[in-house]
Amino acid sequence: MRAAAHAAVHVIRDVRASAGFTLAEVLVALFVVALGIAGAAGMQATALRSGREAARIADGVQLAAALAERMRANPAAMALDDDANPYLEVDTDADAADAAAPAVPGCFGDSNCSAAELARFDRAEVAHELAARFPGGRILACRDASAPDASGLPSWSCAGQPGAPVVIKLGWRERDDPAAVPRVLLPVAGGGA
Repeated sequence: MRAAAHAAVHVIRDVRASAGFTLAEVLVALFVVALGIAGAAGMQATALRSGREAARIADGVQLAAALAERMRANPAAMALDDDANPYLEVDTDADAADAAAPAVPGCFGDSNCSAAELARFDRAEVAHELAARFPGGRILACRDASAPDASGLPSWSCAGQPGAPVVIKLGWRERDDPAAVPRVLLPVAGGGA
């Protein structure tokens, strides 16, 4: 009987010993879970940063497209020689844009504005939007057929050669990149002198 009791105690000890986890197993499991949580947090931060960048680019394309449509809506100004075309003078830095810019005529709806007044109004509106939406931003309209640089981004310089397309370049500063490089390049009109 004593042998049977000893066997029963041994069986109970074996069951208790195999029913739990060792401290080392628990620590390894916690380490694996912690690595997973840290990886998920890193991916979430990257996704948020990418989402913000995509939203900025979408806003930039919208602003550049708005200027392009304003330029197309004023064919008289766009038909002028490059030296006289007021839209090809657009080179606005948001930091230098004066909030108290000189008053321009309100060329809304069916107001009787000349092509030059409409262009001046359009430039003022775009400068205001640039300063409001892209602090540290810059917008430039010019003739340029230059290829992007090695990083795939266009440069601020404009070749200005006759026959090159009219393009709008828009850039802004990012937290990790203090230079306002062009991030949006939008062709407005094909070549022509």
